[in-house]
Amino acid sequence: MQSLFIGHTYIDVTLLSDKMPTGDEKEVAKDYAVSFGGNAVTAAFACAKLNGPVDLICTLADDWLGSMFVDMAERYRVELHPRKVKRSSLSFIMPRDGKRAILRARDDAYLTPAPDLDLTDCKALHLDGHLSETALDYARRCRARGILTSLDGGGLRDNTEELLGYIDIAVVAERLCEQMNLTSEGMLDYLKKRGCKIGGVTEGEHGMLWYDEAGVVQRLPALPVPKERIIDTSGAGDTFHGAYVAAYLADPSGRWKDHFLFSRAASAHKIQHLGNEAGIPSRSDVEKARKEFEA
Repeated sequence: MQSLFIGHTYIDVTLLSDKMPTGDEKEVAKDYAVSFGGNAVTAAFACAKLNGPVDLICTLADDWLGSMFVDMAERYRVELHPRKVKRSSLSFIMPRDGKRAILRARDDAYLTPAPDLDLTDCKALHLDGHLSETALDYARRCRARGILTSLDGGGLRDNTEELLGYIDIAVVAERLCEQMNLTSEGMLDYLKKRGCKIGGVTEGEHGMLWYDEAGVVQRLPALPVPKERIIDTSGAGDTFHGAYVAAYLADPSGRWKDHFLFSRAASAHKIQHLGNEAGIPSRSDVEKARKEFEA
């Protein structure tokens, strides 16, 4: 095991349409995509495509959507360690004008206990806070072993504050700042106080405000992808997380600025494609985005 991801599995149905029908209306979508979904789950698939096999603790149901997810994981060399649930979870996503509306249906009534994995060869752990007790347990275990721990702080959960005490790399969303009544700068101060070595707040088209290994706060601007080429921003943050884990695994002694430059280009690729699977880049896709947009 080189890296371990822990998160809740969704099957994402992404619909490109100018209108959401209501009542007895009917509409035909311009395009659609069906893919794996979930924050840490999508990050795991991105990391696998960019850097090779990963391990994933996630929810899994014995239904036809679950079977589809197992097939996708096999193709991407994602080794599943499931916590069984009765039904697969779904996300219906409608991207429009650089934003996206999401409706989710979730089953998080676990039928089986968390798997107990051997962490001997693990180099990195990435979490999104779901499977809260499992996430906290593995964060503690990895911290004790000196294994890099990373958190996607997409929103406030019941374990967020405690979990941050075991996190090395915390990249959070503006939504978490709003929920905690903090500015982006205030959130960075909070992450420093919680002991996070690297902290950042993603701000969409404005890029990311973050602090480096020396605690220096700086801004990483978003790459200037033309508006007419932006199709689907959903999953861009998850791709960003998976890509920086991949960059770290490829060069553990590298600067985090370089890891984030790599993951920024991965996100720039993602937003030009509909759905998570179509948008996850290869290393050549990342380099292409850097060459086109960084100049």
